Amino acid sequence: MNNPFNPMPDREFSEILIGCLLAAAVGFLIGHVALSLAVVLAWFLFRNLRELERLRVWLKDTRQDVPESEGTWDVVLKGIYQLRREEWRARDNLLGIIERARTSISALEEAVTLIDSHGNLEWWNPAAQELLGLRVRDRGQPVINLIRAPSFIRYFNQGAYEEGLRLPSQRHPGRHLQFEITRFGTNDRLMIVYDITRLHNLEQMRKDFVANVSHELRTPLTVLSGYLETLIDQGDALEPRWQRALGQMEQQATRMNNLVNDLLLLSRLESQPDDREPQVVDVGRMLRQIHQDAEAMEQPKGHVLTLEAEPGLCLLGMEADLRSAFSNLVTNAVKYTPAQGLIHIRWWSDSQGAYLRVSDNGIGIDPVHIPRLTERFYRADAARSSATGGTGLGLAIVKHVLMQHKATLDIRSDLGKGSRFTCCFAPTLIRHEPAVLE
Repeated sequence: MNNPFNPMPDREFSEILIGCLLAAAVGFLIGHVALSLAVVLAWFLFRNLRELERLRVWLKDTRQDVPESEGTWDVVLKGIYQLRREEWRARDNLLGIIERARTSISALEEAVTLIDSHGNLEWWNPAAQELLGLRVRDRGQPVINLIRAPSFIRYFNQGAYEEGLRLPSQRHPGRHLQFEITRFGTNDRLMIVYDITRLHNLEQMRKDFVANVSHELRTPLTVLSGYLETLIDQGDALEPRWQRALGQMEQQATRMNNLVNDLLLLSRLESQPDDREPQVVDVGRMLRQIHQDAEAMEQPKGHVLTLEAEPGLCLLGMEADLRSAFSNLVTNAVKYTPAQGLIHIRWWSDSQGAYLRVSDNGIGIDPVHIPRLTERFYRADAARSSATGGTGLGLAIVKHVLMQHKATLDIRSDLGKGSRFTCCFAPTLIRHEPAVLE
């Protein structure tokens, strides 16, 4: 069987060879061999050019029937037709898959939007029209021109989409949306928008409940603490058993007051808007103040508390929130490190970002507890936390502040050797300012 892709099958070669032999014989008889060969070769050339022209015309619309031909050209035409049929079949299958995918996406309640590599809207499903108010005329428009919230513009332009973005709906007051963006292809983006109004309302109910209860507890606690302080000041006139009882009452009132303060702080952190403008924070100066406060607090235990801060290394963020987080880490180290322990605070940077590390040589934490340490009210050792007056909210506050700054908390601990808490900040938050001598 001849190979259909062989340009010179045996049949065509035989025809040309026989034609040339006959032409040479005739030319020999008439005395013009070269002329006879030229005529025969010209005929073969003309025939192939004619077939080539038919192929060119047919290629303009290969859905027409295959032209009748002979020999090699018939094989070529049928081979091309077969390849094109397979191509049409594959294209129809692909178009069917795409159409089914679009039909499925169109049925979703979530808004699905395709954004090209230039940040322009390319396609969206009906849910996007309802949630985001997109219209046909918006096709090809930059998405940041249609969703103008400053926090969304920062989120879209930063390019790091590990976490979603929650925003109130611009089109439907009272509704809340969550934006999730994923890159694909050549910097194209898929944006999915969820309606999280119900979840937001439930979370807001929880926050309001905690904030209201904490606020209402403040007044009776203040009254109780005031009377207890007055009674303790007059302790010499009381019996010893009452002095001990009043001391325990004051201790528990102080603990309850700390708990209320931490709950109110968490509530404030959760209720703050995401579009606040960050400021340049002199972290070194802040840590020196925290170090001084910690030294005053740890004096009865005789800790060795050291600070190492890179000069001029600042951070773009919220100063009050960062102070709460860093102070909690240092306070925890002082509280949970046995007497005469070593506590080291270090603030430095490298090409990967900026880091704050608080390390100690205390008794450490069992690794089984580490994944849950930042949960509210979770305690690795409830007895030790009660003895130190801990509220179980310190690391939850740290985690929440770091999440607001797109930072992470790395916890390493070895039983009997100590613990290391490291806050990791992205390089985009680093600012360098001239060091100030104090």
